[in-house]
Amino acid sequence: MIHDDDLPQLAGDWLGTTSCPRLAGAFLGNVRMCVLPASFPESVLRPPATMICLFLSIFAYIFQSGWTGVNERTFIAVKPDGVQRRLVGEIVRRFEKRGFKLVGLKLMQASEDLLREHYCDLRSKPFFSRLMTYMSSGPVVAMVWQGLDVVKTARKMLGETNPAESLPGTIRGDFCVETGRNVIHGSDSVESAQKEISLWFRQNELQCWEDSSSRWIYN
Repeated sequence: MIHDDDLPQLAGDWLGTTSCPRLAGAFLGNVRMCVLPASFPESVLRPPATMICLFLSIFAYIFQSGWTGVNERTFIAVKPDGVQRRLVGEIVRRFEKRGFKLVGLKLMQASEDLLREHYCDLRSKPFFSRLMTYMSSGPVVAMVWQGLDVVKTARKMLGETNPAESLPGTIRGDFCVETGRNVIHGSDSVESAQKEISLWFRQNELQCWEDSSSRWIYN
């Protein structure tokens, strides 16, 4: 049997936010606020858990279906060393020449809370404190790119995490020497991209626009 206390975790499972239960819990709260007025009795305000879970699963299916094909999106961040070395323009140029569409971009100083949530899976690593110092040492350029297989293709364009293992022609292979200063971050999966984009961008910061060159890129 499913209980109300289990819903935030279940919501995270369905919406791909298992590592960020705060987001799932917030979503669940918004569902209750939007679906039923506050004047409804408590018994009505607490509908059966199974019905809420069904609604969440349907919503997740619709939401994730918008991230496929040419609408797939990925999160890219030029790290402080990349910004200081004036590599932002070159990185944007490579993504544009590949045929991807820029739908979000901002220069920002990432807060400690933001970085800790972004790198939450690395908190137990011995290099975590150095990573926090590095990523907060200067401004970051956060971007969202859209296009067919953009997550997988962007990872290939970036190269390996260790620049010494990156091929010439990749961003890290051309501009980096060591792992501790590897210039750029890119989402490693569609699910990670969804989480990272929602973490770094508000919905109204992402632009939906028609790219006139798309008919020359996609068949």
